[in-house]
Amino acid sequence: MPPAHPPEFRQRAIELARTSGRSIGKVAADLGISESCLRHWLAIADADDGKREGLTSAERKELTELRRRNRALQLENEVLRKAAAYFAAENVLPE
Repeated sequence: MPPAHPPEFRQRAIELARTSGRSIGKVAADLGISESCLRHWLAIADADDGKREGLTSAERKELTELRRRNRALQLENEVLRKAAAYFAAENVLPE
């Protein structure tokens, strides 16, 4: 997988695509990135600017963190559930 481009490069690429009057494919080729990559960056920028529906970068980052935290809590809950069942079975008095 190619290394990520710095945010300054992405921002400059978005500005070029919007203001140069050239096609997105031509701008992407001149910058040495794929057309789909530049289109993706433009879609994210449009969502961040409110020009397009969708999650902003901040919302996307928050959602990722919340999903990660949810998985951790589910795992902890499962461990506690198994431990409670184990200790409950150990404390059963024989008849």
